Amino acid sequence: MAELHVELVAADRKVWSGEASLVVARTSSGDIGVMPGHQPLLGVLKPGPVTIRTTGESGGGTVVAAVHGGFISFADNKLSLLAEIAELSEEIDVQRAERALERAQSEADAAAERRAEIRLRAALASAR
Repeated sequence: MAELHVELVAADRKVWSGEASLVVARTSSGDIGVMPGHQPLLGVLKPGPVTIRTTGESGGGTVVAAVHGGFISFADNKLSLLAEIAELSEEIDVQRAERALERAQSEADAAAERRAEIRLRAALASAR
């Protein structure tokens, strides 16, 4: 099976690195799926969940991360996701994210509400 090497990096750390068969992310042009052999690309990441279908000796799995803006680059079967903020779904405290969403809604803070919604979507997507 063909693979692509994926690096998901936030401003403060490497979030995830490994081999994958498919990565789905939201860009300024809409959602995009990148598979091995994809045409080279450079784009702007929009806030949203990133889904990585992993490959490896123990079989495939899925990694989901909440990403809050950045860039996506693909060439030579290497995909780089350079995010302002990114966190893996298992790092997200669902109850804390729900409280943050409620607080943002009560304060009419649209940006904070969007961040909390993305974190919840990412956390709940990996629970399926």
